[in-house]
Amino acid sequence: MTIDPRDIDPTLASLRRRRLLQGAAALPLAGLGGLALAQQFPTAKVNTTKLAVTDTEVTVGQLHSATGTMAISETGSIQAEQLAIDQINAMGGVLGRKIKVIKEDGASDWPTFAEKSKKLLVNDRVAAVFGCWTSASRKAVLPIFEKENGMLYYPTFYEGLEQSKNVIYTGQEATQQILWGLDWAQKTKGAKTYFLIGSDYIWPRTSMKIGRKHIENVLKNKVVGEEYYPLGHTNFNSLINKIKVAKPDVIFAAVVGGSNVAFYKQLKAAGVTADKQFLLTISVTEDEVLGIGGENMAGFYSSMKYFQSLDNENNKKFVAAFKAKYGKDAVIGDVTQAGYLGPWLWKATVEKAGSFDVDKIAAASADIELKTAPEGYVKLHPNHHLWSKTRIGQAQADGQFKVVAESPNLIEPNPFPEGYK
Repeated sequence: MTIDPRDIDPTLASLRRRRLLQGAAALPLAGLGGLALAQQFPTAKVNTTKLAVTDTEVTVGQLHSATGTMAISETGSIQAEQLAIDQINAMGGVLGRKIKVIKEDGASDWPTFAEKSKKLLVNDRVAAVFGCWTSASRKAVLPIFEKENGMLYYPTFYEGLEQSKNVIYTGQEATQQILWGLDWAQKTKGAKTYFLIGSDYIWPRTSMKIGRKHIENVLKNKVVGEEYYPLGHTNFNSLINKIKVAKPDVIFAAVVGGSNVAFYKQLKAAGVTADKQFLLTISVTEDEVLGIGGENMAGFYSSMKYFQSLDNENNKKFVAAFKAKYGKDAVIGDVTQAGYLGPWLWKATVEKAGSFDVDKIAAASADIELKTAPEGYVKLHPNHHLWSKTRIGQAQADGQFKVVAESPNLIEPNPFPEGYK
């Protein structure tokens, strides 16, 4: 099922007009605009659950890996979320309150993520948390968010098979990213045999389970190999030898974090390059290519909803603002962009609900839309995932991706697909 951006519930029109009026009130002399909005939405009414909200300020948390093997992937999300928060504050904040951020480092360690999430929710009483990257980190914090009734905005493409009142998933779930990408590989490249590779934790294993079912049951093709390696693994020579023996039409890869650097460099050193081997990854964005090196990735394909090279006005403004803040050589990947959406979606939902209370935000999340998203139009489904397109990018030597295919319509999120569980 797909949705056309023009097919919008007409009741949202008045909501959009109200948001525009609120935003306009906050633009000139942000202090005065913020004061007026704060008076319009007194703290006693917009914060009934003792969150860190005052008449002038609302505190949120950021929880990502600033250190460890996942820092290569999560740094972009930290930066994009901060950019969004800075832009929102420059407009007057949320309900007239400036956003204050408490940053915590999950350190690529799942127990640390759990510990830091409890601190943010119980001690700091943050109104929302923007964070996590791997599914292992999200699974580690989910029971805490549900017990303490916090709200997590999670930016990473992931395996699906999850839905929570306490999580907004701003990345794609598996049916949006994996299935369309595999269909494209078969149709465009005539693929019949596949070798599946992943890091050894829940997201790659579940993603490959879904991928295998689609390859075998829907595409009627064959999986000729499947291998998993620990996070941080750096020696892929034996794997590469297995690939050479199997000679698959497609290497389907979900290697994450710093392991990507070793994997793609060793592929090239072994002569497994794009002119000889088709490779489709669901885990390499522009952020990872910084470490991998464009020359080691050139010609291979990635299935994502966003690439920095997307040619639309929203994205041009976003890329310009990101580079102005973080330097002309900064790059933006899929999860970085999805991280940027989190604060904006939260702001829109708070304004719709007229409250910072988590229960009210959860109830108001369905059908929240962003026409200003860098990836294009997005809309929140009642299942807390985003309608979005899927795109195929071909890696270039300069570290960017050339978009070579795009789903014709937004794809409805379906985190519990029949036949793939």
